[in-house]
Amino acid sequence: MIKYFIYCRKSSEQEDRQILSLDSQEHELTRYAKEAGLQIVRIFRESASAHTAGRAKFNEMLKGIEAAEANGIIVWDESRIARNSLDGGRVIYMIDLCEIIEIHKPGKIYKNTPDDKSWLGMLFTMSKKDSDDKGVNVKRGLKAKAEKGWLPSGAKPGYMNDKYAEKGNKTIRNDPERFPLIRKCWEHMLTGAYTPAQILGLLNDEWGYTTPVRKSIGGKPMCRSQIYTMFADPFYYGYFEYPVGSGTWHKGAHESMITKAEFDKVQVLIHRPGSPKPKHKDFAHTGLMRCGECRAFITAEEKWHVICPECRYKFTANSRSDCPKCRKAIEDMDHPVTRHYIYYHCTKRKNPNCTQGSIQEYKLEEQIDAYLSKIGITEEFKHWAIKHLNELNDQETESRNASLSLLQQQHKDCIKKLDNLLALKISINNADGSLLTDEEFKQQKQILQAEKARLEELLGDTNGRIDRWMETAEKAFNFAVHARHWFAHGAWQEKREIMVAIGSNLLFQNKILRLDLQKPYCYLEEAIKAEPTVSQMFEPEKQKLTTPQLAALWSQTNPLLPRLDSDQQPSS
Repeated sequence: MIKYFIYCRKSSEQEDRQILSLDSQEHELTRYAKEAGLQIVRIFRESASAHTAGRAKFNEMLKGIEAAEANGIIVWDESRIARNSLDGGRVIYMIDLCEIIEIHKPGKIYKNTPDDKSWLGMLFTMSKKDSDDKGVNVKRGLKAKAEKGWLPSGAKPGYMNDKYAEKGNKTIRNDPERFPLIRKCWEHMLTGAYTPAQILGLLNDEWGYTTPVRKSIGGKPMCRSQIYTMFADPFYYGYFEYPVGSGTWHKGAHESMITKAEFDKVQVLIHRPGSPKPKHKDFAHTGLMRCGECRAFITAEEKWHVICPECRYKFTANSRSDCPKCRKAIEDMDHPVTRHYIYYHCTKRKNPNCTQGSIQEYKLEEQIDAYLSKIGITEEFKHWAIKHLNELNDQETESRNASLSLLQQQHKDCIKKLDNLLALKISINNADGSLLTDEEFKQQKQILQAEKARLEELLGDTNGRIDRWMETAEKAFNFAVHARHWFAHGAWQEKREIMVAIGSNLLFQNKILRLDLQKPYCYLEEAIKAEPTVSQMFEPEKQKLTTPQLAALWSQTNPLLPRLDSDQQPSS
């Protein structure tokens, strides 16, 4: 009496897209067994590829046959059993041992005969070859796609695959919902004022980011590991490696989110030596200043002081629950006086004997506000300055066009050098490598390709560079107008960004903050010294100066005009 197992298998791979679903296979095979009068012991269902060995349900079925629970198999098709030589050979060997007496499929029965075993083995081999051929074709297609500049794998955060594109020509485009959010993450990271973990919190909790929904997955916040992976991925400045680990890099055809220079800056910030570890409490100015005496970082410490109403003793309540003098519990005190302080001081990690003291946060911020007052300008001056910069921009159009022509010529020369290098390499006279060795060819090719990529980035960036410069200038002037107000009323994140924006080389010594104003704010400081009417502190009403009179005055002030530009535009 032969007992049978029904085995149903389905996978999501290309090999199985024309095969019935598991439910359909089970229904058809059960009906076939009933019509043929076959005794069914058990039904196995599995969603797994048969390209490699190791299917759990398949192995469980063969163990059941070895234990004599059944001695026959019913399947929809031979390829359901095996697409690899190990599983196929194992089944045929079990037929040789008479552990498997029959294998049924609708319309065909395989028994322990030379012809049946030979035919079954040939079908297993054909299934394997079909699977292997598809694997080769898929790899070939993915390689061709990468050479066209399209990442073969799934789109990165901020991007999406174009589902409406023709099959085989799928492209990657910006995700209209997530691209601005991911770009915002890079912008925050570039300020140097945030850690990846802090940016992840903003992305998920405040900006409402969720992963794209695909069938039954997605719709969740970004995980911690993914944001670190994202900040180290060259894909965002336009390059990707395929296959991964091959050393072969492709220039992406997708829109870059950042430039190569911005990417390099983020890598420095992520791996910055001596960077303080994330804290449970966030402070506005930690990790930005160094001690002027020992050059260690300046850290912050929060303290809660309590004045006991019983004995009037003042003590720190950070790690205490009672008064150290009268032992009165804080929770039992009637209306205790509590005071909150934030102190900034040297970590003393480089020199435990550093003599620098601490300063309260409000006194430190008074000094920062004093720096902001040095660059504060009026709305009238902002409008005049932007108008003047637009006039300068119009005058320099011819110069920019000449620069663009020069870049185009350099790009053509670089391509010509690459062509000449290849021609020399494959020349008959270089058959023995006497003119150009393989190593020399590889080195020179890499140098020329890097130069070509640099020129292409400059060419692609030239047209929009002046627009971005004007946008940067407008932001800088707007910042100078409102920075003091933002600093006084902003959250700790805004205060941190403002501090990073205005200064570099921040040193704290003898309770005094020293910093170097960054461009263009150092120019604004000089402009205000040269012409006080630029400053917010100047009151034109008292001096009876109208807006046209001020504009005429600024236009005639020689020390003022050359310093109105940003560090991205040469001084006039």
